[in-house]
Amino acid sequence: MTSTLNADPAELAKFSDLAHRWWDKDGEFRPLHQINPLRLEWINQLSPVHGQKVLDVGCGGGILADSMAHRGAQVTGIDLSTKALKVAQLHALVAQTPNLHYREISAEAIALEQPASFDVVTCMEMLEHVPDPSSVVRACSELVKPGGWVYFSTLNRSPKSFLFAIVGAEYVLNLLPRGTHEFAKMIKPSELAAYCRDVDLELKHTKGMAYNPFTQRYWLNEDTSVNYLFATQKPLDSAA
Repeated sequence: MTSTLNADPAELAKFSDLAHRWWDKDGEFRPLHQINPLRLEWINQLSPVHGQKVLDVGCGGGILADSMAHRGAQVTGIDLSTKALKVAQLHALVAQTPNLHYREISAEAIALEQPASFDVVTCMEMLEHVPDPSSVVRACSELVKPGGWVYFSTLNRSPKSFLFAIVGAEYVLNLLPRGTHEFAKMIKPSELAAYCRDVDLELKHTKGMAYNPFTQRYWLNEDTSVNYLFATQKPLDSAA
C-alpha cells in the first residue's frame, strides 16, 4: 500500500526532521511565514474564504491553513508527514484556532473519499516535492466543487530559479536548509498549465514572487521565472 503513495520518503523525512521548528518565525521556515500574508491576501481577494469549505493540500505545520481558519474558513489540512501534522495540531490548540481539522491522508485518497466537496483547494509549495505532481493536480480538480477555486504555488525550472532558489536561498543567504529543493523536480509554468488543462481547471490568474535580500522583503509581481502562483477555477458545468 505504501509503495502506491505519491510521496517521496526522503522528502517526508526531510520535513519531519524540521517539524518542531515549523512555527519558529526566525528558523528554517521563516520564508514561509514571510510569504504567507502575501499568498493569503491574494487568495482572499480572488475568492474570499470566510464561510467557505477549504482544503489545504500538503499543509505541513499549518501556516496557511491556520491563517485561513482565522479568516473564517472551515479548513481541513492534509499532509503525509506525521510529525508536521502533530505540530500543526498543537499550534491550533495553543492558538485556539476555530474550524480547523488536520488529517494524515494523501490528496488522491481524500479525492476518492470526498469528491467535489470543497469551495477552495490550496496546494502551496508542495508540487515540487512529490514524484508525480500531475496526480496531485488531478486530485485537486476532483476535490473542488464546480465553480470553485484551486490555487497552486511552486518553483519554475529555469536557470534563474536555480541561481536564486537553490544557490542563493540555500547556499549563499541560508534562507532555506540546503537540499530543500531539487532542480529536476521544479515545474515550468507551461507544464503546470498543461496539467491543469488536462483535468478541466481553467487558469484565471498568474503571479510571480520576488525577494530583496537587502530589505528582506517579499512581494508579488508578474515575473514567474522563479516562484509563481496559479489561480485556477473549475467550470460550473464541469462534471465532478
